[in-house]
Amino acid sequence: MDDKYVEEYSNDSRPVYNSGRPANYDNEDVFGHEEGHDIKYKTLSWQLVAVLMIAEIVSNGMLSLPSSLAVVGIVPGTIIIVFLGVFATYTSWLLVKFKMRHPEVHNMGDAGYILFGPFGRELLAFGTVVFAVFATGGQLLAGQIALASLSNNKLCLMLYTGIFAIPTLLCSLPRTLDGLSWISIPSVLSIAIAGIVGMVGAGLHPTPGKTIDIVVPSTFYEAFISITNPVFAYAGHFMFFVMVSEMKRPQDAMKAAYTLQGFATVFYAVFAAVTYVYLGSTVASPSFSSLEITWQKVAYGIALPNFLIAGSLYAHTASKLMFVRIFRKSRHLHSHTVLGW
Repeated sequence: MDDKYVEEYSNDSRPVYNSGRPANYDNEDVFGHEEGHDIKYKTLSWQLVAVLMIAEIVSNGMLSLPSSLAVVGIVPGTIIIVFLGVFATYTSWLLVKFKMRHPEVHNMGDAGYILFGPFGRELLAFGTVVFAVFATGGQLLAGQIALASLSNNKLCLMLYTGIFAIPTLLCSLPRTLDGLSWISIPSVLSIAIAGIVGMVGAGLHPTPGKTIDIVVPSTFYEAFISITNPVFAYAGHFMFFVMVSEMKRPQDAMKAAYTLQGFATVFYAVFAAVTYVYLGSTVASPSFSSLEITWQKVAYGIALPNFLIAGSLYAHTASKLMFVRIFRKSRHLHSHTVLGW
């Protein structure tokens, strides 16, 4: 019997393995044993992690999917979306297995150190922060477009961005992901309902004389660009290490990942196909902008909370990476100190 793994015993005294969690996990884990600490990080259930994953991944990226179908056709476009969903599930599994083998990993920078040494740590940490910052900017842009639509473009676009940036910043401030997990629940409902509203609006007001193609001959450049849209829609795995690090039972992380990928893959495929069928080859990106004006405003209005929370999660991840990097194994990590805040 391998003593690397935790053994639990049932009433009949037969060994039951604890899902491959190393026995020394809490000793090596970035947040360690949290008894007596003011701030406890490892509080998330797999259900809340699933909500966080959906809130940060299923967001503005899906609004570009119908336009991808317009470039390559409904059949290859849908196949690409489903294939990338399966591939994203596989990469999720790889990340979770890596985390379970290396409890000290908190972010991509830590993983880079294990794989490539100090250079790998700096490169992947820098890449993570840059990606998170740009992803936050993408959500601010989505919020800007939504606010402009709701107000009939009465203000300067940069002003809309500034207005949306303030609550995004405030929502990213909690020290733990538990503080963001509960407001992520309405975020998930927001994007799901907005997507349904968008499909209904497209069905009630289809584009006159629309063109629907099974397969569209495309140049390499056009096809490549169309593929990057669904790739971006699934992007967000850089946050998985951070989320799993704050789970009560990290060995349950794949339950959250399966929930995310199952929901995202089905929702993306249905949303992209239905929207494309009704709006045709001229569908815009974001697709809500092609809806009849009333439905456009309703869809954007409902989606606003999701854009806000997704941006907050990205900003939180960038700041959390630097925070843990600076204060790892210090009292500031688990205490309400002035320097820590």
